[in-house]
Amino acid sequence: MSKKLVLLLFAALAFACSGDEFNNRNPYIPSYAFSTQIDMNLPAFSNLLYPSNAKYYNDGNTGVRGIIIFNTGSGYNAFDAACPNQDLGSCSTMTVNGIMAHCNCDDAEYSLFTGQTNEPNHQYPMKPYRVSVNGSVLTIYN
Repeated sequence: MSKKLVLLLFAALAFACSGDEFNNRNPYIPSYAFSTQIDMNLPAFSNLLYPSNAKYYNDGNTGVRGIIIFNTGSGYNAFDAACPNQDLGSCSTMTVNGIMAHCNCDDAEYSLFTGQTNEPNHQYPMKPYRVSVNGSVLTIYN
């Protein structure tokens, strides 16, 4: 009986995990489908070629409040620029401050390496987006 229980538990755990899932759900930030390409050879984005540099980008169709793109040194992160623990409002667009993103609504700061904050009462990290790299062109999409 105990072997069957262990086997059943193992099977449930094996099927519960999926490496391909990408969860970026946040009740404060709606999910919009988009895809945009960033050419880092253009002067406006050339700082992204170097580690620990970030760029805010908003073309009106990318993310909810635009996106923040960050070179981690081993790849690229892209996050929505909307404050992740605030209702959308006039103060809810984050600004880049070195390797941190700053939310003006509550003065919370989020790491551009992880999207996390050290604020104890903040439930949600920054909303991540997928990034693929092809040479000097980044494709960022949801």
